[in-house]
Amino acid sequence: LLFAAYSKNVYPEPFEQQFDEEVNIDNTEAKFQVSLKFPLAVGLFDGRADIMAAYTNRSFWQVYNDDSAPFRDTNHEPEAWISFLNDYKILGWRNVANQAGFVHQSNGRGGDLSRSWNRVYAQFLFEKQDQLVWVKPWYRIPEDDSDDDNPDINDYMGFGEIGWSYAIKGHNITAQIRNYLESGFSKGTTQVSWSFPIPHYDHFRGYVQVFNGYGETLIDYNKQNTTIGVGVSLTDWLY
Repeated sequence: LLFAAYSKNVYPEPFEQQFDEEVNIDNTEAKFQVSLKFPLAVGLFDGRADIMAAYTNRSFWQVYNDDSAPFRDTNHEPEAWISFLNDYKILGWRNVANQAGFVHQSNGRGGDLSRSWNRVYAQFLFEKQDQLVWVKPWYRIPEDDSDDDNPDINDYMGFGEIGWSYAIKGHNITAQIRNYLESGFSKGTTQVSWSFPIPHYDHFRGYVQVFNGYGETLIDYNKQNTTIGVGVSLTDWLY
């Protein structure tokens, strides 16, 4: 939960086009994400594979807006995948798991505000001491032109991401990048987050997130933005 996330740019145009009236969007809003993961089948192939499902809800709430404090966008992301445990080592890194899955992402809206896409992906996870690295290429499943709300989304979201997470003395630093090479470095995206313990309080962790690029929210997938937010988190990649 980011209590306050400040965005350099705001884009009211999709809402004004949909509602045919001027829309006031604040640069500062709240952002929260809830992710749930659960097993569908475990211990397959002599205990080497599991089938999992998950759902992520990511919402952008104009809670400080004097007009009506609307939700600017809410992105829904159900997915399912099979994960194969591994223990191969490459240059000192242990390949702990390899995954293949399907993910749908949409904002549940209609008209000019509708955004959605479907992907199949692979993910390769590597671990070394207190570090985790993942490489996640994906392929967008094509849609009919008449049903495609965002035909150019690959131009802005790319064809995969690379991530790195590092845990040190109770702190966790995570960085994710995508679409630099594919776009010729014109539409790249970077997200960096830092979580840290809160003294005398064990139930939450402090959290700072910086985002620069495209696709933080589906409604503005093709708009460049820089956002910095401060809040709390429950869990991390490595804690």
